[in-house]
Amino acid sequence: MRINARLDDSYERKFQLVQQRERKNRSDILKEALDSYFASKLRQDEDEALAKNQKLLQMLGGIMSAPADSSVNYKQYVKGYLDEKFGHR
Repeated sequence: MRINARLDDSYERKFQLVQQRERKNRSDILKEALDSYFASKLRQDEDEALAKNQKLLQMLGGIMSAPADSSVNYKQYVKGYLDEKFGHR
């Protein structure tokens, strides 16, 4: 991809300074800057998604409480609940 951009004098000075210090051409400097920018944006998007998921989990966390072994012994707990509700048949 080819990019043509108009930048003011302050960017020109910054490019020259980085070119002299790191001995890189403008394309390489721009690529590194874009990589850094994209990584920052993607990380920000991931952080926002994680925050939304954590908020949802916190909201849902208080809806139900059950014994710690419910995932293993769920059939016994359901049977006990049904027996309580409808009586032993």
